[in-house]
Amino acid sequence: MSLTSWRRMAAVISAAVVLCSLLTTGVHGDSLTVLQSPEFVSFEKGEWPVSGEKIPDLVALTMGFSVQEDLSWPGLKAGPLFQRPRANVLVVVRGVDSLALPQSVASYPLENPVPFTLDSVAETVHSLFAEDTPVVLQLAPSEERLYMLGKANAVFEDLPVTLQQIRARLSQDGSVLASLPLNSLSRNAEADLLFLSEVQVLHDITALLQRHRHLAKDHSPDLYSLELSGLEELSRVYGQDSPQYRDATAILATVLQKFGEDVYGLYGNSAVVEVVTVKTFEAPLTRKSRSILESKQISNPDSPYNLAYKYNFQYAVIFNIVLWLMIALALAVIAISYNLWNMDPGYDSIIYRMTNQKIRMD
Repeated sequence: MSLTSWRRMAAVISAAVVLCSLLTTGVHGDSLTVLQSPEFVSFEKGEWPVSGEKIPDLVALTMGFSVQEDLSWPGLKAGPLFQRPRANVLVVVRGVDSLALPQSVASYPLENPVPFTLDSVAETVHSLFAEDTPVVLQLAPSEERLYMLGKANAVFEDLPVTLQQIRARLSQDGSVLASLPLNSLSRNAEADLLFLSEVQVLHDITALLQRHRHLAKDHSPDLYSLELSGLEELSRVYGQDSPQYRDATAILATVLQKFGEDVYGLYGNSAVVEVVTVKTFEAPLTRKSRSILESKQISNPDSPYNLAYKYNFQYAVIFNIVLWLMIALALAVIAISYNLWNMDPGYDSIIYRMTNQKIRMD
């Protein structure tokens, strides 16, 4: 057999191996994985891609809220009208396109991975359930950002936010360092500590919910948005082929699986837990940080262009209520005035009637 024939045979064998590996493992890419979901929130299994900018609308629909535009995506079926989950937990993992999660409800490819936030969903929860105790927690430890709304601030105000606080928490009793198989990860390296600190935050959130179970049993839905970038930092420092990156990926998959099961159980099997894995965002996400106890800003900030307030979609409802109430009151005033104007004092008023009888008797 000639050298050319051997090369052709080797090329065919290598192509067959690649094809078999694709068929067995699937094509990897950014993904949205539903870890936990109640029975009345139905996710259909299939290869339907979902856009990154539509994830806030998807979270709003799973919580029973309306969205500005219809989401024409077959992965989520319409559920009962009067039944909604008690919580929605969205974890964004940066630096990896997929995780080997042991169990999941469904997984979908993620396209157009642009940065997104759940600010619109958080504002909806806060506006509809302001008198209750909704937990609205948006956390990004890598950027030291913590956004909280509602009366549940007192419960989570002790949650470590900055990297210094989280690293100090790792040295305290009950930290995850005593239970995690670190293997190649170090307790002294900056990138390793960033990853371990994010794992510690996940553990502390479930610990706080276990101590304050009343937050998971009230009638107001809760919202959690957690962004983890420890794997992205490990990939930048060590590389994706390093043992540190492989060990951290395996640890995070196990931790996220347990985190989803714990949250799902704490909310009485009535919570939706999603994991978004994205290699890198197409554009950086910048947002101004604020204190965890900062009150909600209700006034429109000054604008150099003298722009109006942002349109509220409840404006039409309020306008119709005020309009028809004013019309009804105006018609009532007109009817009463007409009857008073055409009233006969001698027959329609008992005061004048008695007065006339007394005059006649005199």
